[in-house]
Amino acid sequence: MKYLIISDIHGSAKYLKLALQAYDDLKCDKIIILGDILYHGPRNDLPEEYAPKECIALLNPLSSNIEAVCGNCDAEVDQMVLSFKIDTPHFTSLNGKDVYLTHGHHLDLVPDNANIVNNLITIYDFNYHKKDEIKL
Repeated sequence: MKYLIISDIHGSAKYLKLALQAYDDLKCDKIIILGDILYHGPRNDLPEEYAPKECIALLNPLSSNIEAVCGNCDAEVDQMVLSFKIDTPHFTSLNGKDVYLTHGHHLDLVPDNANIVNNLITIYDFNYHKKDEIKL
């Protein structure tokens, strides 16, 4: 299975469209969103083409192929308009690998047992962390 992992959309229809084009071009099976889906947050400027309603319309038809975790800019109201669950950070399995999905703004809260899981990969994206391609 092939995954597109994205984060920090912040309601930018421009960048979400680019990500979804990559999803199609790369023939991905699933999208993993690591938080900050619709809202830009009080510390950030408005992103290019800020259009949360357009982002909702782009994402909801793909809801059966989306797994998402909350970020520091996601709110309860976002869950009311999105068809897929915005979950808390959690363990999952991707292509047989144990993975911990989180936005990364609370890496200090990664569960203690995260370091005892064999071959665990922690996937996160937050502005202060390097982004890498991970082959699962």
